[in-house]
Amino acid sequence: MKTKVAIQGVKGSYHHEATDNYLKNEFELLECDTFKQLAKALAKGKVDKAVMAIENTIAGAILPNYALITKYGLKVVGEIYLSIQHQLMVKKGQKLEDITEVRSHQMALLQCDKYLEKFPNWKIVNDVDTALTAKDIVDQDLNHIAAIASRKAAEVYGLDILASSIQTYQDNFTRFFVLQREHNDYEDFNKVSMRFSVPHKSGALVDVLNQIAECGINMDKIQSVPIIDKPWEYSFHIDITFENKEQYYTLLGKIARKLTDLEILGEYKKGKE
Repeated sequence: MKTKVAIQGVKGSYHHEATDNYLKNEFELLECDTFKQLAKALAKGKVDKAVMAIENTIAGAILPNYALITKYGLKVVGEIYLSIQHQLMVKKGQKLEDITEVRSHQMALLQCDKYLEKFPNWKIVNDVDTALTAKDIVDQDLNHIAAIASRKAAEVYGLDILASSIQTYQDNFTRFFVLQREHNDYEDFNKVSMRFSVPHKSGALVDVLNQIAECGINMDKIQSVPIIDKPWEYSFHIDITFENKEQYYTLLGKIARKLTDLEILGEYKKGKE
């Protein structure tokens, strides 16, 4: 039986591509319009896993997704780093000189602005999703319209790619969390995602960060998220990596009394960047 996975977007999206890289076609997709719909589907048991974008090297962290993970009690069981390669695609048989309009998600269009500047006569149209613009070309039999989307989208919808990797910055990566309702019981893990809060007083956060350093642990990420019912107070989401688990367990012992709240979101193997 194939694993059922919720993603944000439709087939051919970067979420689909990331899922394919992680599970190697051994899955069925549940397409969700929003990240909230994705989180609820997993929390209610409609799927086995969910793949959720959490940050991008250009756009930064997706803060609402941290809140969704906490709200629905989801657990991180893996991560995927995906190189975002934007392709210009059209209906089969169309050529570059046939294009009068280009459609994609606003972020994708911004990330390809240098390429698009070469064609000042093209109309640029913001759409809700990269892969959906590719799907629309086929569903609506559109001529003279190009989409900017993933290679996976061109493959899924049978479109011709006229220009590859047209993003302005080639080192454009998105990191995705692989989520479940429960922790995986990994014996061999070297990365942990956690959320914690500290007393609202001077030096409280620095004290915890110093303990991380003293244990020889690398902090890959720290992200502050507002605590809704406590104005100007924050919880902190961190990702840490280590060479052996004893470093991690030692850290937990040292910081336990320094925190007002602690939740282990996931213990898993570090993904390949």
